[in-house]
Amino acid sequence: MKRAPRFKTGSVVLDRRRKVWYFLQWANGKRQTKTIGTLRDFPTKSAAWTAAQGMRAQIQEAKDNLLGVAALVEAYRAEKMPRRAMTRQGYNTWLNHYVLPTWGTRPIQELQARPVDLWLRSLTLSAKSKVHIRGMIRLLWDFAMWRGDVPVQRNPMELVVIPGGSKRTKQVRSLTVEDFHKLCRQLEGPFHVIALLCASFGLRISECLALKWADVDWLNSTVRVERGIVHQKVDDVKTPESQRTMDVAPELLDVLKAWKQLSEFSSGSDWIFPSPVKIGRLPISYAGVYRTLSSAGERAGIGHLSSHIFRQSYRTWLDGIGTPVGIQQKLMRHSDVRVTMNIYGSADASAMREAHQKIVRMALNGLPGDCKTS
Repeated sequence: MKRAPRFKTGSVVLDRRRKVWYFLQWANGKRQTKTIGTLRDFPTKSAAWTAAQGMRAQIQEAKDNLLGVAALVEAYRAEKMPRRAMTRQGYNTWLNHYVLPTWGTRPIQELQARPVDLWLRSLTLSAKSKVHIRGMIRLLWDFAMWRGDVPVQRNPMELVVIPGGSKRTKQVRSLTVEDFHKLCRQLEGPFHVIALLCASFGLRISECLALKWADVDWLNSTVRVERGIVHQKVDDVKTPESQRTMDVAPELLDVLKAWKQLSEFSSGSDWIFPSPVKIGRLPISYAGVYRTLSSAGERAGIGHLSSHIFRQSYRTWLDGIGTPVGIQQKLMRHSDVRVTMNIYGSADASAMREAHQKIVRMALNGLPGDCKTS
């Protein structure tokens, strides 16, 4: 019968100088050495080999108890991964393209600070991307401790420092009021109204495109943000704080009324910005908004644009009109308020309404009458 190779079964070696038997075995690519006993305890190699079998079983048991990263990832996806589609997509990107190809076949115990640090340094990625990958591994460690797969301990990823990870690599860009007016003159139909809504409320594009006519309370002059849409899939908003009812200035309410009269889909369950391609079953896609904004920005002479510039401009405009930071936090619907709220406290509703009305007047002032409702 063919014998198994030594790297699988291990071997017994005698140190003749010390007269001590050792058991050698390879595990996870590393050679492990265990002391069996002295030559006096085990006079023959056969006796030493018999004693080594118990050690071999212990090593194999310890190896079997090591939880593989791939298995841990699958369990995390099933039990703990956030359900929001956009968040899951981001997590899966880091897992599928970076964590699993390198560490999938290894046990979680090997994802220690030094090897992970060296690996991240070798990646040709931005510091921000490396921070995301480190955060993903940190979540896997927390999950393994939560399940009891590893002892509760300090997360090794807390020791991994990403140089420049907390610094913004790109300067935040925002539009001046004059540039916004130039852009609006290049936008027609729903895209013009989308720009006004995003700039007047600081809406994320996923929130704006997911608005329905039922979300607008015409009598109380409010609009309710309660859903988002990503890749044409309706989802929750980014954070609980993002879900909010907001006052609508009279001038902006007139713009919405004019757009509703022009829209073919105006019942309460209809999207405010329906897609003609989908016959109103879905709103306009983000890709359509992106292409329109890019071309409109070029025609207006202000360069390439993305929809997030409206949210950035909104914050800049709030600063420009002297809005207190506490009010800004509420209007921006940010979830991380540790600094803002500890200093400035909660925001007053009347102050929020006043700040919003000022922003709407800034956005509409200087536009021709037909641009306001086109």
